[in-house]
Order: sequence, then structure tokens, then C-alpha cells
Amino acid sequence: MVVPCYRETARVLDVLARIGPEVARIVVVDDACPDGTGRWVREHSRDPRVEVLIHDTNQGVGGATMSGYRRALEAGADIIVKLDGDGQMDPELIPTLIRPLLAGEADYAKGNRFRDLDGLSAMPPVRLIGNLALSFASKVSSGYWDLFDPTNGFTAIHAKIVRALPLARISRSFFFESDMLFRLYLLRAVVTDIPMRARYGGEQSTLRIARVIGEFALKHHCNTAKRIWYTYFLRDFSAASVELVFGLLLLLFGTGFGLWQWNASIASGVPASAGTVIVAALPVILGFQLLLAFLHFDVGNVPRRPIHPGL
Repeated sequence: MVVPCYRETARVLDVLARIGPEVARIVVVDDACPDGTGRWVREHSRDPRVEVLIHDTNQGVGGATMSGYRRALEAGADIIVKLDGDGQMDPELIPTLIRPLLAGEADYAKGNRFRDLDGLSAMPPVRLIGNLALSFASKVSSGYWDLFDPTNGFTAIHAKIVRALPLARISRSFFFESDMLFRLYLLRAVVTDIPMRARYGGEQSTLRIARVIGEFALKHHCNTAKRIWYTYFLRDFSAASVELVFGLLLLLFGTGFGLWQWNASIASGVPASAGTVIVAALPVILGFQLLLAFLHFDVGNVPRRPIHPGL
């Protein structure tokens, strides 16, 4: 198990104490905490499973998790669970989280706070709205259209999948969870959601929406372009590829031609003919239909067969 920490001295010991016997080793990663969370754990934890890693410089939640992953691999872990040290995740759900991996049904499992509608009342409105927007953006960029709550950090991954991932290229910032999904899709790994209740106490999130919105938007855009290019043009070229190319070309032509004729009509004061309107509208309609067909194919192209048994 990996527990990345940043300013968690008030909660981390309680989190560690609630981790059950199904976990063989616990790697606590102090990401250069100003309050010395790692030293606090070393001094006060009596659990022999606990090992503490301390970063000299802050690497972000992604960097801390990658350090924990590497240490877990060195220790011979088969399944690696990530559990944040802020107490928002219930360690008692670990057996439920890892069950799909043990059964060979998934390569990666993550929590989903939106399955339990009653528990959503505990989620602050700003986080609720932000998660809705981030979830849709992540669906587009990762290709996992059947997943929700992409920023949920309660995850379990098979060690074979970790070894296959380009750990050095995964985002180290708060974009880590979304970038993980993108990388997993490129491997064609099966990812599943596990329902969990939202738990919020007095902790203060270090995520500031205003600071990361630009970074998230740019990285989601880049990952979307990469995923489509890799999936539909480099690794394969199918009917969906044709639908995407011709759909975009027709839509762009129809829109551009229509705007040009509309501007010319305004300048001359002469209404556009019916034929001109049809020439502008028909490509837009056909292009839109082709893009819808591509989207339908992409939604159905979510990985369904776990890959870790064959790695």
C-alpha cells in the first residue's frame, strides 16, 4: 500500500491504524511535508508494516505516488493500493477495491463517490461542480466513457500494470489521476469503478481550482489528441477513422463556406440563394452525423478484457 502525505500529521496515524491485515506492507511517502509527517509517523507508528520515504523536495501527489509504486515493486507487491493520508477514504473498503483485480476482472480499480447519492450531501458544492466538469473532460481524454470521479485517489493497480506504465512520463501534479487513466487506456487496461461514500471533515484541500484550471484544460486537450491519434491512426485505421476525418473536413468546409457566403451577403445586401444555403448546410449536417458515428464507436471502444494475466 502507498500512502502519499502532505501536511497530514493530524490524521495519518488514524488512517494507518484502520488498515486491515489484508495489507502486507505500507509505504508512507512524505512529500517534503513542512510539518514533518514522515518523521511523525516514524516516531509514533508501532505498525511493523509501515515504511517511510521522505522526499527532499516536493514532487506533487503524482511524484509521491510514483515513489511509493517503485518501492512497492521492489518489495515484491502483487497489488498496490493508493490511499491518501487525509482520512477521506475508508481503509475498510480495501478488500472491496482489490476484489476485481484478484478475480482477474480488472487491471485497475478506483473509488467513485458519485454512486452513493445520499452521501453526496457531504461533498462541498464547489468540489461537486468541479468533479462533474473534470469527469466529463477525463472521459474524453482517457477514453473510459463508463467511469466517473476521475480525481478520486483511492485506487488499486496490479503490479504487472505498474511495470508496463511509463512512470517517468506520468504527470506528477494534481493531474496525476487523470493522466493515469490516459496511460492505462493506451495499454488497453480494464478499469472499474468501486462505489464509496464521500467523507469530509476539517481537512483543507491543497488543490486550488483557479491555479490548475489552465493546466488541466491544456493537458486534457493534449491527451485527447494523442489518444485519438494513437488509437485510430497509428495502431489501427478503421471505419471510425474515416468517419472522424471526413466528418471534420465536411464540418469545417460547411462552416467556413457558410460564414464566407453570409459575410458576402451582408456586404452586398443580396440574400444568398437556396443552392448556396444547401451547399453550406449539407456538409455541416453530414459532418455532424459522421462525428456522432465516430463518438458512438469511441464510446463502445472501452477496454473490456484485462491484460495483466497475459503480461
